[in-house]
Amino acid sequence: MKNHISFAGKLLLVAVLLFVLLPVVSCKKEQPREEQRAEAPTVNPYSSESVYGEIKKRLDENPNDVDALYHLADLYYRDAQYPEAIETLKKVVKLKPDMGYAYLKMGTAYDRLNKPKEAIETLRKAAKHMPKYAVVYNNLGVAYGNSGNLNEEIGALKKAIELRPNYTSARFNLAITYSKKGNKKAAEQQYEALKKFDEGAAEALRKELDKTS
Repeated sequence: MKNHISFAGKLLLVAVLLFVLLPVVSCKKEQPREEQRAEAPTVNPYSSESVYGEIKKRLDENPNDVDALYHLADLYYRDAQYPEAIETLKKVVKLKPDMGYAYLKMGTAYDRLNKPKEAIETLRKAAKHMPKYAVVYNNLGVAYGNSGNLNEEIGALKKAIELRPNYTSARFNLAITYSKKGNKKAAEQQYEALKKFDEGAAEALRKELDKTS
């Protein structure tokens, strides 16, 4: 009997492969990291091109397939096609208005396009649906910072840390924001806290803080 891999199974395998092969995206600035890459097979049935085709075929059959739309938006996002990702995610939330992850990805895509106003509006919707998810508040904080609202940025980042005390990006971002506001003591407190669980990030933060001292 032949084994058949379901559409969901294919997407799961693709997600694993993409996670391994693509660099990690963070809201804070990081040094580029060299990725370990395996030898690519001659034919890769799980390439992004094949998955695009698989998803679009499914959407041809059912244009209102929320899961397929979300996976398509995720592929657009991973390929840095942020306008396409946003438009697809708009379809997702129209069909499923309480899908917090769709608002989170959409808001972050707006941020990548340097549209902080739209990013803030969308990430606040994500927070409404996922009030306990620290990543939402970190990304919201970054969006506030990009709009020049440092006080709101601090509030959002503190919320992210409240939800996840060992959140490296949030503490890093908060320290930098305190430094921008001239609050060296608060920035140093974040550095000391970060040093306890992520020495590498703390070292990078130390260099950034020293630039402004």
